[in-house]
Amino acid sequence: MSLDPALRSRIESILTANRVVLFMKGQPSMPQCGFSAKAVGALQDLGVEFAHVNVLADAEIREGIKAYGDWPTIPQLYIDSELVGGSDIILQMAGSGELSSVLGLAAPDRTAPSITVTPAAVEMLRGALADAPGASLQLGIDANFQPNFQLAPHDDNAIAAESNGLRVQFDLASARRAEGITIDWVDDIRGKGLAIDNPNAPRAVKELAVRDADDQLRAGRLMVVDVRPADERAIASINASFETFDGDNRARLEALPKDTALGFLCHHGGRSAQAAEQFRALGFTNVHNITGGIDAWSNDVDNSVPKY
Repeated sequence: MSLDPALRSRIESILTANRVVLFMKGQPSMPQCGFSAKAVGALQDLGVEFAHVNVLADAEIREGIKAYGDWPTIPQLYIDSELVGGSDIILQMAGSGELSSVLGLAAPDRTAPSITVTPAAVEMLRGALADAPGASLQLGIDANFQPNFQLAPHDDNAIAAESNGLRVQFDLASARRAEGITIDWVDDIRGKGLAIDNPNAPRAVKELAVRDADDQLRAGRLMVVDVRPADERAIASINASFETFDGDNRARLEALPKDTALGFLCHHGGRSAQAAEQFRALGFTNVHNITGGIDAWSNDVDNSVPKY
């Protein structure tokens, strides 16, 4: 498609104003396609600051950027106004260290992780390898610490670790997330399959009773985040300091140190549980869902808080 001059000017203004720009589907905190999520993850793993454009919110940009760089898919990464490519190229360059070089960053640490593969798991995994000559085991661990085992072409240059004679390949980000993991084969109440114990994964969201939340809040050991919209908070709110997701507050909260103690609050505990899980997935390690929400707070902490 031919590109309208005004649209070309808009795109060039974005690229001129920002050294690193990712045209993606969704926001970095909530990508709306798997490829965009992978691209965001690769950039965040490098610690690079980047601007983003949500093409789902701008139909002109969504189609125009494809014509601008003669690249048919989203996401697209630009550095110094030059197209780098889509998610596959971003991941390849990040893994090889080339992306760090282009960005002027220090070469990434390619130290192989220390892993343990139990004899039972080795036996099962070798069985899978026997059916795929020339393949290697590849373990990916995404930003949410979800593991993904697959058979991949053997790569002598890949980051690889060995345990009990079994070799496992990793991409750059997964290698760091895999340090100290144990891979086992289980056949118990959980069913049959591989079980991966990863000490680096964020701890699960914890339930916190309203009375305990009140005590910790007043002692300065907990930051309460009320995830309800303003109209609900106007009806009933706790009589203490709390944060909200209004305006740019969510982005500010996401930038807090990952060990910040956060307690999420809503009406009955459902929406707050979802928000708490989202922050846990971002790497926060001290995350609580305040059980029962403002309704329980009214019952057990402060009867002057209205119920609705």
